[in-house]
Amino acid sequence: MKTDELILYRETEHGALLRDMAAMIEGIEGPDPFRTAGALVEFSAAHGFKGNLWHSFLAYVLATNENAFSTACEIRGAVKGTVNALALHDFAIFKDWFDCDLDELDKRTGCPLFGLLKDYESTGTHSTVFNRRIRDRIQQLAESLSEAREPADWHQALTGFYRDFGVGKFGLHKAFRVENRDGETRILPIKNIEHVYLEDLVGYEAQKQKLIENTEAFVEGRPANNCLLFGDSGTGKSSSIKAILHKYYHRGLRMIEIYKYQFKDISQVISQIKSRNYKFILYMDDLSFEEFEVEYKYLKAIIEGGLEVRPENVLIYATSNRRHLIRENFSDKEEVREDMHRSDTVQEKLSLASRFGVTIYYGRPDPKEFKEIVLSVARREGVDMPEEELLSAANQWELSHGGISGRTAVQFVTWLKGRKK
Repeated sequence: MKTDELILYRETEHGALLRDMAAMIEGIEGPDPFRTAGALVEFSAAHGFKGNLWHSFLAYVLATNENAFSTACEIRGAVKGTVNALALHDFAIFKDWFDCDLDELDKRTGCPLFGLLKDYESTGTHSTVFNRRIRDRIQQLAESLSEAREPADWHQALTGFYRDFGVGKFGLHKAFRVENRDGETRILPIKNIEHVYLEDLVGYEAQKQKLIENTEAFVEGRPANNCLLFGDSGTGKSSSIKAILHKYYHRGLRMIEIYKYQFKDISQVISQIKSRNYKFILYMDDLSFEEFEVEYKYLKAIIEGGLEVRPENVLIYATSNRRHLIRENFSDKEEVREDMHRSDTVQEKLSLASRFGVTIYYGRPDPKEFKEIVLSVARREGVDMPEEELLSAANQWELSHGGISGRTAVQFVTWLKGRKK
């Protein structure tokens, strides 16, 4: 079988389906054509594919297979070396499979189903695996491959795809979470993420600019610092970081969300991403520690202080309502006879925040700024209401809903939109 002749693309996530389809195309007896056709339909339905399902499946395999060639080309584009000849060898095999006439496969197998999968109409339901943007990207790759005449044309199309979009889970997704299962640390894609844009965040221009400048340096490969966004709750700290991801995703920025109980896994996370061509932000939201919690020591070692140097493609961005991250008591500032080295204890706590090279303060807006935020959010959400009436209602709302903040303004407008007419 030609699947046994593959070099770079031999190991695939859905190898059983690929082998069964390849065997039938090559006239090898064994696979059940009805079961295989059903598996192809189920795969395509889960991913939201339509049109030629066989082409979409092969494009998916090529777009998600992380190997020596695809990972070298991610973000960078075409590379030099013998690996290109190996890739061309595999592309010639994939092209033979790609060129299969599914109507002929019906006749050969006696299964009158494959011809129906050349122009499959989907049910309109969304993918359960990834979002529409990723699905469309893979289907566009399938279309470009169908127009390619030679393996060399496939090479050009795929190096362009890897350059523009990357490969595998890091190429197809923006944000990720961490899971530790049976002692194994895994980085898993987040399918549905909140779409936030910097222009939607009213005010805080100096803060946003400082964040942009640091991130810009990072994605361009210049020296950049870890960032701590601190200040009052509901002021847009988390939203600013989410917006940064959307702004720089197309330039190779990815984000991994990590909670403090997972800090012991950070070393394993970094080991999985340090050799990739993407830029990764480890995102820690609402970061703070009580006096009895010691997880901050893991973080201190990762940021600065451990023997292993933090990779150049990794930064840490954190938000907190506390400037120094760790709760301080008045007793920390007092000389207590029982602890002659109390100042050392205090300095150990404060040293965590000092390891963030960039600190950005987000303060609560004043009443005038709150009005501007309410008006801006209302306009963006299409709320049709006289300005005086809108602001009066907003003032009444904030008195009983957490006070003046950007979050309060968004919640107020959401409440307005949800009211029955």
